[in-house]
Amino acid sequence: MKARNDDSINQIKKGAIISYLAIGVSLLSGLLYTPWMIKQIGVNDYGLYTLATSLISIFLIDFGISEAVSRFISKYNAEGNQEKVNDFLGLIYKIFILIDLVILVILIALYFFIPTIYSELTPAEVEKFKIIYLIISTFSIVSLPFITLNGILTSYEKFKTLKLCDLVNKLLVLALMAIALLLGYKLYALVLVNAFAGILIIVIKLLYIHKLLPVKVNFKYWDIRLLKEVFAFSLWTTVSTIANRFIFNVTPSILGAVSGSSQIAIFGIASTLEAYAYIISGAINGMFLPKVSKILANKKDGEHVLPLMIKVGRIQYSIIGLIFIGFTIVGKEFIYLWMGKDFELSYYCALLIMLPGVFRVPQQIASITIIAMNQVKVQAYVYVIVAGLNIIFSSILSGYYGALGAAISICLIYFIRLIIMNIIYRRVLNINIFSFIKDCYIKMSPPMLITLGIGLVINQFTSYSLKTFLIKGTFIVIFYILLLWKLSLNKYEKSLFKNF
Repeated sequence: MKARNDDSINQIKKGAIISYLAIGVSLLSGLLYTPWMIKQIGVNDYGLYTLATSLISIFLIDFGISEAVSRFISKYNAEGNQEKVNDFLGLIYKIFILIDLVILVILIALYFFIPTIYSELTPAEVEKFKIIYLIISTFSIVSLPFITLNGILTSYEKFKTLKLCDLVNKLLVLALMAIALLLGYKLYALVLVNAFAGILIIVIKLLYIHKLLPVKVNFKYWDIRLLKEVFAFSLWTTVSTIANRFIFNVTPSILGAVSGSSQIAIFGIASTLEAYAYIISGAINGMFLPKVSKILANKKDGEHVLPLMIKVGRIQYSIIGLIFIGFTIVGKEFIYLWMGKDFELSYYCALLIMLPGVFRVPQQIASITIIAMNQVKVQAYVYVIVAGLNIIFSSILSGYYGALGAAISICLIYFIRLIIMNIIYRRVLNINIFSFIKDCYIKMSPPMLITLGIGLVINQFTSYSLKTFLIKGTFIVIFYILLLWKLSLNKYEKSLFKNF
């Protein structure tokens, strides 16, 4: 049992390291590679490529079935029932094939209406768009059923393999795209490269699962009761996902209605920075579902996940704390050097929408417990109510304060959601949230507060320049880590750093 637990921890550690490498590749490609690619293929062709991918992505929501795969297989594995895993996957693949056929019919119908829908495109652009539409839609239809592969690898705690595939996919796409562009190939080559890399990764995952995991899909299995259970879980997971995304997706439209395009641009920069912060701090999100499922296998409530929640939460709080404190101190300079003085307001907007995440991200284990205990319906209700409140608050505040008003609204409603979810964690899941607050937030906060104070004092004596930004940013990181080591980290946490 101990050996299996150690292997699980090692998988999570390796998965986290590879996740951060993949995030680094994504950030660098966004900052450096994308502008060069646009220059090579032209703004119009890049626009056509973006249009095709965004249109098809509308129809390729998996309706929460991927989460269902992770949840149910993790549960069956915790029970030691491989036969149930095989039966469940047989049922899931039938569902995906049915969804695939429906989406295929829709995409075929849309193809014939492309000239009508996109009447502003020139005839030449319409022809180009049709070709890339066919390539991307074909790949998407082929790959959709294989979304289950990620859930299978997650459930068997093969995080290193899963994250390594993601990293290889990103690097392969970048390398092949660069070669294609240097050889003079343009738009079609880029689309084909993405499709080729995606199919190759699917084949690798299939071979790995077939050779090394005990999965034998039972395509003959059918159970209407399980089907209803999966759909009920998937429905509320989808509602939660859509409601969560809706908060950021609807804000540009509200700003467009009451404030204007300049405020949309300011908010766009802020939301991009918030997304980066969340991705970096949440790199290990999703890796703990199998572990939580095992803890809950013979338990009726979430009381027993508290030690894991505190252990993981302290690490995530220290990471998101560094990101937030660092951005508070040098973020204004970063935006000035990156985007210019016209986007100074983005700094304050970003701070507001990042702030709730400082307290939300460390509670990821509780969010996973919601899934493991099949309480997603309760979460969905909260997310929908909060999304509705955001429309009201944002419409009022944006009219007065523009992008800053929208950021205030998001900050406010996220804190409301955080408080409500903490009540649910305590009363529905039976997690002692007060113990978590004491051991995580209170005990880990001194390094953040001291670093923030020192950084704000330094800001009074420095001016904007790239050299100053780099020196100050490096100092803040080193100073924070030293304080964290001296004041907050326990023996286990220090051992994690030493093992790196």
